[in-house]
Amino acid sequence: MLDVVLAISSATLRLWTPLALAAMGGVVSERAGVVNIALEAMMLAGCFASVAVAQATGSAFLGVIAGMVAGAFVGLLHAVFTQKLHVAHILSGVGLNLGLLGFTTYAVRLYPGGALDTRATIPDWVTTLLAFLAVGLLFFVFTKTPLGLRLRAVGENPAAARSAGVNVPALRYGAVILSGALAGLGGVALALAGLGAFRQNMTAGRGYIALAAVIFGRWHPLGAALAALFFAFGTALQQAFQTLGVNVPPDFLDLLPYALTLVALAFMGSKNAAPAALGTDDSV
Repeated sequence: MLDVVLAISSATLRLWTPLALAAMGGVVSERAGVVNIALEAMMLAGCFASVAVAQATGSAFLGVIAGMVAGAFVGLLHAVFTQKLHVAHILSGVGLNLGLLGFTTYAVRLYPGGALDTRATIPDWVTTLLAFLAVGLLFFVFTKTPLGLRLRAVGENPAAARSAGVNVPALRYGAVILSGALAGLGGVALALAGLGAFRQNMTAGRGYIALAAVIFGRWHPLGAALAALFFAFGTALQQAFQTLGVNVPPDFLDLLPYALTLVALAFMGSKNAAPAALGTDDSV
């Protein structure tokens, strides 16, 4: 029994890492007023770029940088679409998710066997440590610094923030780009930490689960991190059931993590504390 508990705990922490990093990206973006369904695309870009660069260069470090840069670039696109071109935030996010899924699916098929692998990997504990650092740093920034106050002001009332001298477009662009870098690092944790491989649709909806963690965590770094831990535990439990051969229909086990996500969101109901200006552009 102890072995099972330890295995589930280890798996939970490993599965928590990419979700937590992407959720931190979601907190930054949405606190600044930009809805970020594009977390899925940012993670997928990080997955693909990290493995592709690590394979080409033989350097895991360059792979990590590439994954973060790729995620940040998707964040820049999302910021331009929503803040400059005034595309609805949901439409921009869904478009980027579909676009990155199509691009990476096509790109990975250009490799022999339709698979992308590298021996240049990083240990799981490195990305887990980075996830803890990201949670702690964002908590400090949002609660203890003027920058955190400005970000919250931009998400709550951009007109008032602008009248106080805050550069609303610059902060929102910066927040969404940083969001992309963090989600891209989540993709790195998923593909390059230990595994060293990229497969088609590797994120498999984790970006959406990370966004659910942001909502369930009430747009707070610690709350989002704990919500991500809850969802990671659901996936770890599913894997444990399959390993132990528990007599449960496999389709139900596959559904378990997503069912927990829906139940959590339904439980939140009207208790959500979304930023008041969430979903607006910089012209507000």
